[in-house]
Amino acid sequence: MQRVQANPGHSQWFIDRFRAMAERGEDLAGEARTIDAMLPRSARVLDAGCGSGRVATELTRRGHTVVGVDVDPALIDAARTDYPDGTWLVGDLAELDLPSAGIAEPFDAVICVGNVVPFLAPSTRADVLTRLRAHARPAARAAFGFGAGRGYDFDEFLGDATAAGWRPELLLSTWDLQPFEPGSDFLVALLRNSGG
Repeated sequence: MQRVQANPGHSQWFIDRFRAMAERGEDLAGEARTIDAMLPRSARVLDAGCGSGRVATELTRRGHTVVGVDVDPALIDAARTDYPDGTWLVGDLAELDLPSAGIAEPFDAVICVGNVVPFLAPSTRADVLTRLRAHARPAARAAFGFGAGRGYDFDEFLGDATAAGWRPELLLSTWDLQPFEPGSDFLVALLRNSGG
């Protein structure tokens, strides 16, 4: 939210950008296709930092039950407008407590895509990873995707994730399954809850 306060038009720019891409017929489902492939059918998915809802909605279309949470009320309003059948909540991921919102059942997967992780305040990163794991079933999967050079080093993220109880299973450099190599400028980290 500090970035939104510094640039009040950012949320609307983001909303307009993805609406325009959808109107042009651009492929906006790459992340969802990869995530869908790693899920059991009819999975429960937590979309952490869901933005305006495009990935969560695609996963819902594929038969999953998805709860989207984002700290930005403007993005959640856009998700509710564009995808009114979804479950959209405004919330701070560092303080996430879905049972208090009446959503007690844990999730089969947690997803955090679209460069959400670098937007986290450094002081909250470990808390967010821990809170997300607290909402996951034993052996649940997780998918995180973000670019290099955005203030959160890949190795630092993986160390924080491991400390929070997520075990790295597969590292990729793209959502279409290209291998992660030294020098890759994007990380898709597929993790598992190490408690299961």
